[in-house]
Amino acid sequence: MSKKIAIPSNGEVLDPHFGRAAGFTVFEIEGNNARFVEFLSSTGLQHQHEGLANMFKSKGVEVLVCGGIGGGMINGLNAVGLEVVSGASGNVAEVANLYAGGKIVSTGSICQHDHGDGHGHEHQH
Repeated sequence: MSKKIAIPSNGEVLDPHFGRAAGFTVFEIEGNNARFVEFLSSTGLQHQHEGLANMFKSKGVEVLVCGGIGGGMINGLNAVGLEVVSGASGNVAEVANLYAGGKIVSTGSICQHDHGDGHGHEHQH
């Protein structure tokens, strides 16, 4: 059975800060293989927990594989049934293939510092 994952992206590289990502690259995971599906723009949705969660749900995404992510965003995504795997880095295609192969385990990387964007939260790495 396949599942869709989304990775916050800056070009072909995983964006280390989930809430500021320009978009998300979606892959379909089938067995140990990852297949590119689409790129979802997050323009206007940065740091919008509900908006991002709804976008992922409407596209059938089940898992978010990311670098750093805030606790509020994790709670918002978990509340609508999305799984969050944090602590990943690198090329998005490689990250997707590592996830498909069961080689990515969440480090629990939670952001908890002020990013100077008008709302404060902190990073704990």
